[in-house]
Amino acid sequence: MAAATAGRGPGCGPGDSPEGPEAEAPERRRKAHGMLKLYYGLSEVEAAGRPAGPDPLDPTDLNGAHFDPEVYLDKLRRECPLAQLMDSETDMVRQIRALDSDMQTLVYENYNKFISATDTIRKMKNDFRKMEDEMDRLATNMAVITDFSARISATLQDRHERITKLAGVHALLRKLQFLFELPSRLTKCVELGAYGQAVRYQGRARAVLQQYQHLPSFRAIQDDCQVITARLAQQLRQRFREGGSGAPEQAECVELLLALGEPAEELCEEFLAHGRARLEEELRSLEAELGPSPPAPDVLEFTDRGGSGFVGGLCQVAAAYQELFAAQGPAGAEKLAAFARELGSRYFALVERRLAQEQGGSDNSLLVRALDRFHRRLRAPGALLAAAGLAEAATEIVERVARERLGQHLQGLQSAFLGCLTDVRQALAAPRVAGKEGPGLAELLANVASSTLSHIKASLASVHLFTAKEVSFSNKPYFRGEFCSQGVRESLIVGFIRSMCQTAQNFCESPGEKGGATPPALLLLLSRLCLDYETATISYILTLTDEQFLVQDQSPVTPVSTLCAEARETARRLLTHYVKVQGLVISQMLRKSVETRDWLSTLEPRNVRAVMKRVVEDTTAIDVQVGLLYEEGVRKAQSSDSSKRTFSVYSSSRQQGRYAPSYTPSAPMDTNLLSNIQKLFSERIDVFSPVEFNKVSVLTGIIKISLKTLLECVRLRTFGRFGLQQVQVDCHFLQLYLWRFVADEELVHLLLDEVVASAALRCPDPVPMEPSVVEVICERG
Repeated sequence: MAAATAGRGPGCGPGDSPEGPEAEAPERRRKAHGMLKLYYGLSEVEAAGRPAGPDPLDPTDLNGAHFDPEVYLDKLRRECPLAQLMDSETDMVRQIRALDSDMQTLVYENYNKFISATDTIRKMKNDFRKMEDEMDRLATNMAVITDFSARISATLQDRHERITKLAGVHALLRKLQFLFELPSRLTKCVELGAYGQAVRYQGRARAVLQQYQHLPSFRAIQDDCQVITARLAQQLRQRFREGGSGAPEQAECVELLLALGEPAEELCEEFLAHGRARLEEELRSLEAELGPSPPAPDVLEFTDRGGSGFVGGLCQVAAAYQELFAAQGPAGAEKLAAFARELGSRYFALVERRLAQEQGGSDNSLLVRALDRFHRRLRAPGALLAAAGLAEAATEIVERVARERLGQHLQGLQSAFLGCLTDVRQALAAPRVAGKEGPGLAELLANVASSTLSHIKASLASVHLFTAKEVSFSNKPYFRGEFCSQGVRESLIVGFIRSMCQTAQNFCESPGEKGGATPPALLLLLSRLCLDYETATISYILTLTDEQFLVQDQSPVTPVSTLCAEARETARRLLTHYVKVQGLVISQMLRKSVETRDWLSTLEPRNVRAVMKRVVEDTTAIDVQVGLLYEEGVRKAQSSDSSKRTFSVYSSSRQQGRYAPSYTPSAPMDTNLLSNIQKLFSERIDVFSPVEFNKVSVLTGIIKISLKTLLECVRLRTFGRFGLQQVQVDCHFLQLYLWRFVADEELVHLLLDEVVASAALRCPDPVPMEPSVVEVICERG
């Protein structure tokens, strides 16, 4: 029965039930354990009572608290084969060795710390033991000292009271002795000049004598002291009025007089009067330096003298006044402000007179340094006397000088530009030495442009000194805004560019009968200069100005496009005037050649007239001259026979038909009618059309003016047969050479056609010359 029971295992017998009391106790423990795990936030498996890992009560768990080696070994022998047993042994030996190694390492690492901690604890025990002994001895000594002190105090109590009484009596006797000796002390101080010591003695005794003046003895001392004090005050006033000493000594005199009870209002007036005398002397010294006889001192030296002399003296007077008469209140402050304002205005007038003498010159370094020192020296009185407005007045002077300096720079730039133009005129008018050519137009233009630009850059660098960071007034609103935008950019740079354009335009106003006194080459050069300014120079100059002067002012400024448009308009006017002048010069030659010749009785032409050769030569010279500064331009396609066309009286078939040999002057109305009908169908020629910026357009304008003048002069004359043939030869010669200068060769053909046609209309016997003969004469000419 027992064996059967053992074979079934524990808890498996028929009499054992799971609901028995032995089975219910572990179940309750597991539920309680699961609730605790749930409370402490463990896993749900553990909280539900189901262990997530090995059972901690398992005797075969190597890491458990209830490990049993015999049970563990028995389990291994029963469950594991031999190979697994040997592997388990090897693994266990390895873990044991690792644990031994870790243990040794831990012991070695903490051994020194353990030893040090042990020594420290042992030392602390010894030190605390000594400290306890010393504290005990200290407490004993303090008790002894306290006992001795109590006994000494008890012994000397009576003597201490008597000593205190005697000390009080001694102090009183010393005071009485001082009072009785006070007149003699005051007299001795006055005789020795120790006025400060005498005033201090009087101040110490004044209250006591005032309090006990009803006693006869004290009354006599007070009377003697008052007499001596009156004499002391008289001597101090005399010393103050003499004014031989400096401001500190006079301030000391006033301070002593105030301590003696002298009236503050009277002393205030006298103090300011003495200060005025000294400062007026400084002003007279500065004014003497500006006189007409001696040379004016250097502006920097002048401002240094004024700053150290007048401004320094004013600061001393103001500081001493405020320290001495602070009790005067606003009335005293206003009196000092009026005093400083009056003298300051006189000083500023002298400074402005000296600064006004700094006329001309492009270097502002010395002037800016002088203004900087002038402005810096007035900071102290400006802060000390804010009501006087000295700092503001100094800033206004600096701003006014800066504005005047900008005006001087503008005048300098204008003078330099006029000087460049004078040099150009001299170079153009200078006679050419044989074998040595003068400077060409391109070189003269480069010289004028570079010289003008260098003067502009020099002026910008010079006025830039007013805005340097190290200058005291550069952070003022005027120099950070208005000076840069309205002063430098608008007044100086924009003003000069407009002045330059206006100066150039002035050469176009009075052409006169012969083109005026202005050389045509100068007009051409100025037109190219203005065109270059419109193309690039204006933009470059204004960009350079904006970069150097960081403009923070929001005032409107002139746009670059506006200036460029003005410069281009100036260039156009100059070039148009150049065309008119040159056309007028050639026109005058043609007009005189027509007016001074007898065309009715002229001989048969054998040569081209010299004036026509001169016209071609001058036109060629103008072409070369304009080509030095302007590009070629666009021409229309030229015909192959442009240089071979011959005027047979008229080049068109209609004209030849009109003027056949059967022509007689009996039908003038028919001829005029045919001419007028032809003009209706011909292209109208605008003589004074706008000129473009190229060589072809310029030469076209000059040739149109010249040929139009020739046409009008021909219309006023009457021609014979040979006169008409001479006109035919001249026009053919002009056509041979002038067609290559114009944009459209038909323009020359049309004008010359009209000239020959006009001459034929005014000829009683219009017999044209054979074209072959005309060509031979022109080729020979």
